[in-house]
Amino acid sequence: MKFKESLRKTIHLSSLIIPLGYRYVLNYNRNLMFSIMLVVFILMLVIEFYRLWQKSFRKTFWLIFGMVLRHKELYDFTGATYLFFSSVICIAFFPPEVTFFALCFLSLGDTSAALVGLNFGKRKYKNSNKTLEGSLACFIVCFVFALCFKADPVIALIGALGATLAEASRIRIDDNIKIPFLSAILMTLAGIFI
Repeated sequence: MKFKESLRKTIHLSSLIIPLGYRYVLNYNRNLMFSIMLVVFILMLVIEFYRLWQKSFRKTFWLIFGMVLRHKELYDFTGATYLFFSSVICIAFFPPEVTFFALCFLSLGDTSAALVGLNFGKRKYKNSNKTLEGSLACFIVCFVFALCFKADPVIALIGALGATLAEASRIRIDDNIKIPFLSAILMTLAGIFI
């Protein structure tokens, strides 16, 4: 279980290509990035629905990707589909810099929370598999990352807190949606008032 989740989160880091590509390759070209991500998201939906409707394809899909999938993903969308959905929405509705940090917080914060929580977590939240140590790792990684990339310290703090609260929350929405949405909303609001 630890190995499977650690492998899953290590692969999750590859999603950094989305915000890094948006910032450094496309220079925050919102229209182009939105178009690319929308096409990828639609392709993911086609694969997901085909997988859910076709038992033979579902078995093949599970044989190929089962090592990094959670059991609930056998009959539900994968985390990747939720990640592409949140990327499309963030690109469409939030300022480019906010989107960059929100998507990076998802990749880095969620991964660090899981890896630290699984390997060093001792203090679990009540009725949860999340740990205080994992939450602290999420917050520190997000906050330091934002400061290193020259975010306003107050916005970095608020965004990192939002990502951490979303990651630790027991709200039954996938982390790949909760983390970028909450951190993006809070950073956008902070940007208005700062």
